[in-house]
Amino acid sequence: MNIEVLENPAQELIDYLDKKIDDFNWANWEVSERLPLAIQIKNDLGEVIAGAAARTFGDWLLLNTLWVSEELRGQDVGSQILRKVETAGKARGCVKCLLDTLNFQAMPFYEKHGYTVKWVQEGYPKTGCKYFMVKEL
Repeated sequence: MNIEVLENPAQELIDYLDKKIDDFNWANWEVSERLPLAIQIKNDLGEVIAGAAARTFGDWLLLNTLWVSEELRGQDVGSQILRKVETAGKARGCVKCLLDTLNFQAMPFYEKHGYTVKWVQEGYPKTGCKYFMVKEL
């Protein structure tokens, strides 16, 4: 057996290892599907100027990303996107939403929408922190 440390591993190896964990999880998990979900807003040129990416599984909506372009910030667009993704999650049977946000991102925004901090990872990645937040839908 040869154990190697790879400083610049090939993406194929990372994908292979991720797939092996996914296979194990699906064989042992209590849910049988995990479905992607996204919201997008495009401008007149067809460019995405705001949106969100999430997935649903079991009782949970996992919000991975919510982004609003600089020119749309402060116009309630983020709130509209958040409401739409939550509504779509509820339509799939989700009763809770989980997300994480960094200290310089959007914790006050999510708190305003009913999310509470359940756990804080301090010193992330060095001097900042990451907030894991949950909301009952």
